[in-house]
Amino acid sequence: MNASILEHFKPLPDPRVDRTKRYPLMEIILLFIAATVSGCEGWKQIKDFGDTKLWWLRKYLPYQQGIPVDDTLARTISRLDTKAFQLCFMSWMKGVAEATENDIVAIDGKTLRRSYNTKDNKAAIHMVSAWSTANGVVLGQEKTSEKSNEITAIPLLLDILDLKGCIVTIDAMGCQREIAELIVDKKADYVLALKGNQPSLHEEVKTFFELAKQEGFDNVKHDYYQDVDTGHGRIETRACWVVPANPKHFPSMSKWPKIKTLSMVMSVRELQNGKITQDCRFYISSLDTQAQHLLSITRQHWAVENSLHWTLDMTFREDESRIRKGQAPENFAIMRHIALNLLKRDTSVEASVKRKRMLAALNDDLRSTLVEQVF
Repeated sequence: MNASILEHFKPLPDPRVDRTKRYPLMEIILLFIAATVSGCEGWKQIKDFGDTKLWWLRKYLPYQQGIPVDDTLARTISRLDTKAFQLCFMSWMKGVAEATENDIVAIDGKTLRRSYNTKDNKAAIHMVSAWSTANGVVLGQEKTSEKSNEITAIPLLLDILDLKGCIVTIDAMGCQREIAELIVDKKADYVLALKGNQPSLHEEVKTFFELAKQEGFDNVKHDYYQDVDTGHGRIETRACWVVPANPKHFPSMSKWPKIKTLSMVMSVRELQNGKITQDCRFYISSLDTQAQHLLSITRQHWAVENSLHWTLDMTFREDESRIRKGQAPENFAIMRHIALNLLKRDTSVEASVKRKRMLAALNDDLRSTLVEQVF
């Protein structure tokens, strides 16, 4: 048995006092991984899974004392040091799916909607995740601070990621000079959505593109690309214009690090009922690239909504989880990321993540294949 996960999770401190360590921490971690992969979503379900599949779990670890009661499971996970757990997760991910050259790493946030606790006056938890589009896995995550937002969490997450040669994409919340500087310092490139949180630069860029478009871009050096997508009862046309970031035209960009291009992406959707909607977005980038590439990058960023957030909500029922005690919501979120990565990376069976979870619950061999990726 490969002991990789034991090595990566070795630094994880056990929060229990010695007299209460009847069940080894690694046995609890394995139980959680196997149960979450197999569709379990609460303490009692994890306990039931452990009791039912104890013989299977003993293929990997002794479980001499059997399976803890659900209250013990809840106490242990709620007291785990989330930061240490996160670092162990990221250490493991570096070993199995490190971000590669030109990989697009999408940074995006998601609120665990039912993690709020009115009794303790605790707000819902918001997690910022880094998604590798090339590998289709979560590279890491960071919880936003209480009474704060993604601006504080993104630098912390970027700081612990290996991003050399990658392209980091972030929505408008992360369009900050300090964040751009951190990405450049990591020897990576950035594509940042530009909105009203950078009012001066946003207004300059918006006005420039509006005037240039009115004149047909006749006197503006630019690159243009358009694609058309049909399906799901709609026709969507996406057009992208990319121009050099010339300081003469955009005084507010002077302090932005390594900025090379500005772009406008316009999407027009025509529905079957004849309704037409239009959306226009602006981006700043350290890439000296063409419109086709830039359009592809922005589309891959928004794919994180379906590949990660939608899957966590619809398949793992994350938004319905009422786990609230201590650090349990954040730690359970990391456990879901571990399970999702295992399911996404598996190629032994062609099936959706939802179907794979069901099969893992029913098929001991498939569950072994999934879990042995970390063992």
